[in-house]
Amino acid sequence: MTDTGKVSFAQPALADLIATLDVEQTDEHHFVATQLDNPHHHIVGGHIAGQALMAASRTAPGRVPHSMHAYYLRAGDASRPVDLQVEVARDGGTLSTRQVTARQDGQILLEMLSSFTTAVEAPEYQQPMPDVPDPDSVLPAQQQLADYADELGGYWVQPHPFDQRYIDPHPRAALELDEPSPRIRLWWKPCEPVPADAALHSALLTYLSGTKMVETAVAMRRGTPASAFNALIDHALWFQRPVDLSDWVLSDQFSPSGIAGRGLATSTMYNRAGQLVCVATQELYFGRGKGEERRR
Repeated sequence: MTDTGKVSFAQPALADLIATLDVEQTDEHHFVATQLDNPHHHIVGGHIAGQALMAASRTAPGRVPHSMHAYYLRAGDASRPVDLQVEVARDGGTLSTRQVTARQDGQILLEMLSSFTTAVEAPEYQQPMPDVPDPDSVLPAQQQLADYADELGGYWVQPHPFDQRYIDPHPRAALELDEPSPRIRLWWKPCEPVPADAALHSALLTYLSGTKMVETAVAMRRGTPASAFNALIDHALWFQRPVDLSDWVLSDQFSPSGIAGRGLATSTMYNRAGQLVCVATQELYFGRGKGEERRR
């Protein structure tokens, strides 16, 4: 089985990704978010969620995000900006809650609730990080996928804003296997240094989770993100501690089920020291079947 069609669109440069996550604040609770345009003018779910988290973070100074829950209601037009309205739902002694509504032409594209916290001294526990190879011993994804360099206009080996190193087969390589695997583990970090901004690092992780976790569910359907229709329905992240993107992060991704045209995906992320930094889930819509209307 091979993917021989044209590439859907190129990956953004890291500098452009960071620039568009730096949403423009027009008043105390209103922001304007420039999108990453592409030939299909498709707004990337993880990107707009990261923008919404950045906007909410601006209204909760001195606190870091510990969770966000987003619903993707409509597709938008990436050739035009999106309006982000932040509502201050609560400011407590430890926790602050924000609601963010993303609109374009008056229509709601995304609704998000996010919560922020101050540091609290308390006992800690976590499940241990899986026993995996060190990232320096794993080949970059472009080298892992060199056999498919001529497919999709070079899509598999094009530059990417994140250095990715797959411990388990990438969905494209997994097409050659007799059976798909519901688990994909990979190391990742930005391809260049990024500013030391906790909110930005959380937003970049949100973007990455929105674009990478889909791979487990798509692979179980014997496809790849470049060849299979999919749309995010909802997306949730729990930030267990601030993530430091100056070093590698392990994403242990798993798809526990695919039911009624939807796929569920999870990711547990650790820093290189083995500390748990994030647990994420998302649900995807794959459509009603071949030849049928895919409107969700």
